[in-house]
Amino acid sequence: MKRIWVDREKCVGCKTCELRCAIERDSVGKTLYSAVQEEPKPVPRVGVFGRTGAAFPLQCRHCEDAPCLAACPSGAMQRDPETGLIFVQADRCRGCWMCVMACPMGVIIPSAYKTAMKCDACRHMEAPVCVSSCPTGALLFETESGYQKVLAEKRGRLALFARGGEGGASGVVGIEFVREGH
Repeated sequence: MKRIWVDREKCVGCKTCELRCAIERDSVGKTLYSAVQEEPKPVPRVGVFGRTGAAFPLQCRHCEDAPCLAACPSGAMQRDPETGLIFVQADRCRGCWMCVMACPMGVIIPSAYKTAMKCDACRHMEAPVCVSSCPTGALLFETESGYQKVLAEKRGRLALFARGGEGGASGVVGIEFVREGH
């Protein structure tokens, strides 16, 4: 199953993913110009939290044992059997907000139309709009094994840099990575 993965080192907190999500998924006009004039205002299904340099885009994690599915009394919360993605069948949603209370990530929100709203990874599109619109490439839509390959390549580049590159400077003894505040 493909999921949206986040590279925290690349996220600059620009909120482009939020903006494009709101326009593409919740706006009638599908343009920024029309979206700012709409009432109610379009709402994104992804939220970027944290300050610049330490921001993190947060959306539904499509949990294996999803509490929102178990909490929904009307059956509006559904899991797509093909993709494993959880989505809201809006015509069945009663607006009881049990899913909102049950979600451990806090990513299900009440919409202006009295139905639950959450990220469904743009399941009717080729790729999630937040991923395709991220200017820094901080978001990736991939399977877990695909994401592990990306991480392995990243670790390989870091190791190559630490050794001094291919035929490059060889005077590097070691590199210590220190996080702020540690």
